[in-house]
Amino acid sequence: MENLSNTGDGYLDLVFDLLEDAVQIVNCAGMTVYYNRAAAEMDGLNQEDVIGKHILQVYPSLTLETSSLLQVLETEKPILNQQQSIVNSLGKAMTLLYCTYPLYQEGKLMGACDISRNITKMKELSERVLDLHAELVDSKSPNRKKPRAFLTGGLARYTFNDIIGQHESIINLKVKAQRIAGSSSPILVYGETGTGKELVVQSIHNASPFKHGPFIAQNCAAFPVTLLESILFGTVKGSFTGAEDKPGLFELADGGTLLLDEINSMPMELQSKLLRVLQEGAVRRVGDTRMRPVDTRIVACTNVEPEKAVQKKELRIDLYYRLNVVSLRVPPLRERKSDIPALTDYFIKMYNNKLGCRVNRLSPEASQMFMNYSWPGNVRELQHAIEHAANVVSGPVIGLEHFPDHLQQIHKTILDDEALNMNGQGNLPELLRKVEMKCLTQAMEKCGFNISRAALHLGIPRQTLQYKLKIFGILGEVGKSS
Repeated sequence: MENLSNTGDGYLDLVFDLLEDAVQIVNCAGMTVYYNRAAAEMDGLNQEDVIGKHILQVYPSLTLETSSLLQVLETEKPILNQQQSIVNSLGKAMTLLYCTYPLYQEGKLMGACDISRNITKMKELSERVLDLHAELVDSKSPNRKKPRAFLTGGLARYTFNDIIGQHESIINLKVKAQRIAGSSSPILVYGETGTGKELVVQSIHNASPFKHGPFIAQNCAAFPVTLLESILFGTVKGSFTGAEDKPGLFELADGGTLLLDEINSMPMELQSKLLRVLQEGAVRRVGDTRMRPVDTRIVACTNVEPEKAVQKKELRIDLYYRLNVVSLRVPPLRERKSDIPALTDYFIKMYNNKLGCRVNRLSPEASQMFMNYSWPGNVRELQHAIEHAANVVSGPVIGLEHFPDHLQQIHKTILDDEALNMNGQGNLPELLRKVEMKCLTQAMEKCGFNISRAALHLGIPRQTLQYKLKIFGILGEVGKSS
């Protein structure tokens, strides 16, 4: 790149116009030298009307102090992951998440680049989530008796009686969880996707001294870092453009339980703030100097082993030690297959009531397939399989033909003489793994490596297929094609 006036030429221009993020580049004089398609659509402007003009001429409402591009030109320091509410040229209000970087060539400042994303809808969703939680918490009144589900925010519906199974691992889990329910210590729950981690957490909440307080769950992977920070810790007016005084989930869950799911997806800077809350029992809203005491029990969940998350630098080691005071491992279904009949009966009764079915059992072939299958999606996958069958069965018996195609195909392949390796070589778990991998690969090839179409073809949720592709190590190979 000879100079920034040529930044938009050639292939770079084509690549930048494919981006969903808005990109704007100015030279050292503050003149716009590049402005991509996404930026034009977001601002409601034409590219030709912006390029060659000063940033303050394009955005008259900005000043030297409020323009991140001009600030970066002056300080030569990047501004990362900031929010800003603006009104574009069409009078449309938007909330942006942006990063602004100084640009150097051979050590000399050449200009600045702003990369921003319209997060208006996501911010509205996050605020609605907070408002709903606040309404549920505020509507609690000691003068009015409400159902238990309402008192817990309508979320903590389950108790230890809802954890189905007699396997030793499940019995030990329930015993340990009931013992620690009365404590106020933070808890770390880990287990594969679909094992029922939140079911365990809700049971702990409903058996704890916090049961009369709110139960609030937040997935830490659901929002970008700045929104997640506002959701968890709250904001004060003026902390960023458009910010209002609003409590976060720590305050809303005061006197109750806050579940932080996929804690390993929380950015490291927020993990340090979470550690401070755990240590001090107080929270500081974004942009505030005041510490607000909270009596909130923190429960964190992760779908990977915590030690591995620490090794991969997804989880701060000091936060791990603080959370791991009490830890619970929820076993995968393949480790407790003796519980499959009881779980099957439970889900059959559930969907009989929900869908008006009259199913009373599985066929012998279906029962055999259930016991042979590895269930990588765990209890959730078993539940979805029963729900699928309940929607298509017309009689009292669920047969193989009533299950999703991928389960039928796996069973058929297992019964094939060649697949079974009648010479007695190999072992069943490895055979099942190979058969399932083959079925998934064939479905992906048939559907042009489109995950959504392949999931529909197999009769399983897209999330389940993504998880299966990931654990078999083939998600990276097909992800780009879907």
